[in-house]
Amino acid sequence: MHIAILGLGEAGSIFANDLSAMGITVSGWDPLQKRSLHKNVHFAESNADAVKDADIIFSVNLSSASEAIAKEVLPVINARKIYAEMNTSSPQKKIAVYNILKSSGVQYVDLAIMAPVPPKGIKTPFLASGPGAKKLQEMMKSLQLDFSFLSENVGDASTRKLLRSIVYKGVAAVICEAMEAGKAFGLEEYIREQISSVIGGNDALIDRFVEGSYSHAERRIHEMEAVVQMLEEKDLQPLMSAASRDNLEKILHKV
Repeated sequence: MHIAILGLGEAGSIFANDLSAMGITVSGWDPLQKRSLHKNVHFAESNADAVKDADIIFSVNLSSASEAIAKEVLPVINARKIYAEMNTSSPQKKIAVYNILKSSGVQYVDLAIMAPVPPKGIKTPFLASGPGAKKLQEMMKSLQLDFSFLSENVGDASTRKLLRSIVYKGVAAVICEAMEAGKAFGLEEYIREQISSVIGGNDALIDRFVEGSYSHAERRIHEMEAVVQMLEEKDLQPLMSAASRDNLEKILHKV
């Protein structure tokens, strides 16, 4: 099995390193490569070079780059390959990428990453939909990944991921603001007690919400922008989701 990883940022580099450590042939490319890679990961000359001999392609880039990357690799993909679009995008963006690649016959997967990649890495839970999802699940069985098949419809997996994001990032935004206010008034312990009473007495979870928001603010901004886009496409007003995005932008500028 040969897997190509397009985008070697935090998530992509971890996936590449974990798969390589498992004995899988891995190639990858990133125009701004900064992270260390396992010695067996082949760093290609371009996205197209990375995927030309691959059986499975994991695209782990920003949503804004996903269509351009699909156009770049289109000449070197075919019906024998699986293309898993893993970017946090709206369902419509996943469908747009699929439409770009469809003429090649490639087996396309809308693959959603359903939890933070560290610390589980390639064992992070994945949710898959699309015409190639079932085959990808079968190929991944030997690797014992946390991989769930949802449907053959492109957009189903990304819809569920983004609906989940409304909850988790919304809760995180409220907790971050409450903790900031508690510190400003000299009442941090009091506000911790109030938050803890709502989230089941798990004080450590408060810190995880705050630390995760600060550590991954930039990535989560893109995630919540995808949520806003998805809701607006349904003629819904994304008031809370837009506020969660704005809170992450505030955090990013403070870091």
